[in-house]
Amino acid sequence: MNMEFVSKLPIPQEIKGQYPLSEEAADIKIARDKEIKKVFSGEDDRMVLIIGPCSADREDAVMEYIGRLRKVQDEVSDKLILIPRIYTNKPRTTGAGYKGMLHSPDPHEKPNLIKGVIATRKIHMRSLNEFGLPSADEMLYPENHRYINDVVAYVAIGARSVENQQHRLTASGLAIPVGMKNPTGGDLSVMMNAINAAQHSHSFCYRNWEVKSAGNPYAHAILRGYVDANGKAYPNYHYENLAQLNELYAASGLANPGVVVDTNHSNSGKQYLEQIRIAKDVLHSCRHNPDIRKLVKGFMIESYLVDGCQKVDGDVFGQSITDPCLGWEKTEKLIYEIAEMM
Repeated sequence: MNMEFVSKLPIPQEIKGQYPLSEEAADIKIARDKEIKKVFSGEDDRMVLIIGPCSADREDAVMEYIGRLRKVQDEVSDKLILIPRIYTNKPRTTGAGYKGMLHSPDPHEKPNLIKGVIATRKIHMRSLNEFGLPSADEMLYPENHRYINDVVAYVAIGARSVENQQHRLTASGLAIPVGMKNPTGGDLSVMMNAINAAQHSHSFCYRNWEVKSAGNPYAHAILRGYVDANGKAYPNYHYENLAQLNELYAASGLANPGVVVDTNHSNSGKQYLEQIRIAKDVLHSCRHNPDIRKLVKGFMIESYLVDGCQKVDGDVFGQSITDPCLGWEKTEKLIYEIAEMM
């Protein structure tokens, strides 16, 4: 093989043994999981907001952000469940660029995946331990999920991964809601097939074991917009898009129809300020049609402490080093506005 085997990663049990979850934190996680699942099953009419930085680049800034989020959660708990977005893996279209905390715990240093596995577990644990908020992450590498499966409350499968069999089958064995994004080209049948696969039981190979999954009834759709053959971005959050998705669900026989609307990426054309308008547009659709309100389970919003973004070697505390994000003042205002509009 044309690759160098640099170092062998510790197995998840070793990392969990070094950084164990307290019984109190485990109880908080169980209770929060139940609340979130009830949103996706339709038993709770609150919405979820998977909200936070495009990428979790530095632990101190992310913790400052989540501390502020915790205070807002207490104010809107009757309408919204806030799930901190702590994305430690970043898919890259060409493979180049910052790949997230898992690869580079310090963006200014060379990749070190052993340190990255530890840093990833620690940052998710801190959100739960210090603020009582189990977090969300993207499942870029399915085999790595077991390093954090006891501390995260939500997983997203990205637009580039949603067609991959290992992602779909691993999702079928998770006990938390998993969002399946539409692929970058926008074909909703790909997303629906991924949800179908995730909701059923499978036998497959996982971490050198033959395993059998139970099926995940909380697998659902994420609409993130798409690009055409010429690379032009188009949204898919409009009323007609949501109505179409509702029809696809009705014809599918899938459990717990639901969608989370990603307000950034191709839906906003990466014009991050548009996230505010997009969230409100979807809420207007919900008001107009009770079936759409039942379908929409929440939003995925990219926000951080400071508006915009900077280069990887930038030194602005709490500003994204990947895609641009809403700053804290706009984020806080938007959360309250979403709660008021529901």
